[in-house]
Amino acid sequence: MRNIVAFPLLLLAVILQSSVVSQVKLLSGYADLPLLILGAWALQKRVKSAWHWAALGCLMIGFVSAMPWPVLVLNYLAVVFIAQTLQRRVWQAPLLAMFSIAFMGTLLLNFLSYVVLSVLGTSFVFADVIGLITLPSLLLNMLFSIPVYTFMRDLARWVYPTEEYE
Repeated sequence: MRNIVAFPLLLLAVILQSSVVSQVKLLSGYADLPLLILGAWALQKRVKSAWHWAALGCLMIGFVSAMPWPVLVLNYLAVVFIAQTLQRRVWQAPLLAMFSIAFMGTLLLNFLSYVVLSVLGTSFVFADVIGLITLPSLLLNMLFSIPVYTFMRDLARWVYPTEEYE
């Protein structure tokens, strides 16, 4: 029953990503709202359904993105894995863990996208990719990670109340 909240939230995130967030550009980079939501959800202590959310997020993003599906699957599952690892190790500084997830997830997504698009025949200058896409995307993801983490923390407290969990 608790996983039902994933459907409308991730659907809303995908819609917002494809319509609004992708239009908020800094140079050629833009924030990745589903990546931040999945990372913030996986950082919550009480959450047991982060892998389900990642699979659902991959499926939804795969329908609206032109990026090959394995790139998205690999990136979003890696973000959840990193978030759960950091949640166990950096438990006293959750915002620092959220920044780390945004940083590593953005770099991984941009690197995988660059490699796959290069293999498929699209030519990019690596320095331009770093300067015009990766660094601005990184800055926007860091900026959006604070409100996303706060929202997901409150949502996790609502979905997993402390009396019921303990």
